[in-house]
Amino acid sequence: MKRMTSATGALALLVSIAGCAAPATRISSGLQRYGLDQSRSDCVGGRLQANLSLGQLQRLGKAVAAYRQGDTTPGVLTPSDLIRVASELRDPKIALEVGKAAAGCGVLP
Repeated sequence: MKRMTSATGALALLVSIAGCAAPATRISSGLQRYGLDQSRSDCVGGRLQANLSLGQLQRLGKAVAAYRQGDTTPGVLTPSDLIRVASELRDPKIALEVGKAAAGCGVLP
């Protein structure tokens, strides 16, 4: 299974989306910084921006950050970790869109 490296970083970056760049650009940059190639990063960023609200993106980012606290391997976040976190947010749209983005962009093995 391929692993996306990213403790709090890759998707915790979603928490700080309020900056100048579009959310898709910020998500893509963060994913690339943590090891995902540009085309798949751009794909995930674009899909999440198009299908989730800013509030949903922020909730996801905060949940990922909380999930990784105290982890013995904080530099690793697998796609299944991300989907698990998204499914625990009690917002079915977040889980659905994260799963669709991961599958549609080739992030899942």
